[in-house]
Parts: sequence; C-alpha cells; structure tokens
Amino acid sequence: MDRVGRVALVTGAAKGIGLAIAQRLSRAGYDIAIADTDATGARALAEAIRRDGRHASAIACDVGDRNGALRMAEEATLALGEIDLLVNNAGIIRLGPLVNFAEEDWRELFRVNVDGVFFCCQAVLPGMIVRRRGNIVNIASWNGKLGAPNFGAYSATKAAVISLTQALAREVAPHGIRVNAVCPGIVAGTPMRVEVERQGKEFGLPPSSERARIIPLGRLATPEDIANTVAFLASDEAAYMTGQAINVTGGLWLH
Repeated sequence: MDRVGRVALVTGAAKGIGLAIAQRLSRAGYDIAIADTDATGARALAEAIRRDGRHASAIACDVGDRNGALRMAEEATLALGEIDLLVNNAGIIRLGPLVNFAEEDWRELFRVNVDGVFFCCQAVLPGMIVRRRGNIVNIASWNGKLGAPNFGAYSATKAAVISLTQALAREVAPHGIRVNAVCPGIVAGTPMRVEVERQGKEFGLPPSSERARIIPLGRLATPEDIANTVAFLASDEAAYMTGQAINVTGGLWLH
C-alpha cells in the first residue's frame, strides 16, 4: 500500500471488523488511533500494534456523543499527528418488527449508527479541508440497500449512512477528500454476529450457518474480507473512487 506513515482513526476498533481493519491498516503502514467504548480492548490492540512496529493510541469514546467525538479526534491528533484516514466502523444492532419496535431502541440505533458517523466526520473534516487531502470510509451494510423483516430499524440507519456518504463525497471532493462506504454481507466471527444470532432466535430467524447456503461464493464473510476492501479504498489505487457503496457480500447482493 502506498503513502505509508500516515494516521488512521478507526472507531469501534477493539473487536470484530474494526479490529481487523486496524490490523490491516497497520500492516499497510498506518499509525492507528483505536477508538472504542471498550477501553480495555482498545488498549490491548494498541499494545499489539506497537509490538509490530507501528505507533498506536487507544481512545475511549462514545461516537454518538458529539463532544466525545470531537475529543476523540483531538486526542488522536495529539498522540499521532494529523488524521489522514477516518474509518467509521462503530455500530450496534437491534432486531424486531417495526410495528412495535421500542422507541428507545430506535433512537439508540440512530444515535450510534448515524449520529456517530456524522459527528466523527465533523470532527476530522476541518483539518482535512485545510490540508486539502483526506479519506473517509464508512462501514454501512447490505441491509442499507435491502430492507428485511426484523432488520427494519437497523436497515434504516445503514441506508442513512449510504446517503450521507454520497452527499458528503460530493461536498468535499473539491477539497481533495474522498468519501466511500463498504457494505458487508453476513460476517462471521464478530460480536455483532453473536448478537444477531441471539436476538434472531426470538423472531425465528435462521442461524447464519444456514444462510450461508444461499451465498453464491458459498461462505460467510470474514472480518478480513471487509478490512481488505477498506484498505483498497484507502489506497491511491482507489484515487478516482468517491461516493461509492461497495458490496462485500459474496454475491448475495449485487446492487
């Protein structure tokens, strides 16, 4: 990967997809700011990255709190330098039919999944605009392109992330900043997958092992599959790509 020695800020990076993204970008030569509500996990990953020869900083942060997001960006900059790449990965999931979906769950989903992306972008963009360069990758979902029963509230948040990505990409392109989204399919081996399986039982949803049968490539995604796509979008090989929402679904969703 090109342009080594830059700084990436990855939210929700203490575990799952975020952890894989942080590790992948570290191997590509980025110094990594690891932001997560799980301060212990963030510190453990930062220590592992430092052992591998890169600089890393752990930051405890709730991205759905605007002041917290601003402090996160300030801490990352003080620890590692100006932020070149923001990966908005932090997110949560709540399942259930929309007809009786709890208002508090609806608002918490939007607070973290949508407000969190918005606040983090606001936190890093002023510096990127001044420097006339920067890169943002938002982790959306294939559910943001296809609504499904019991996933309606989550799907709404991820559709919002895709639309935000497209609008922001056009706004900041004149400043030399690219903004793209990644839309994972069914990803195995993450805390969110565990939560989907747990909540899904209540609504009679099949386990992901059964759903894998309908995936054209014949397997679930791994966190590394998503991380590799993020690394590509962060690279100069994707220099002419902005405003895109890239599916990483094994052929499960094609639009």
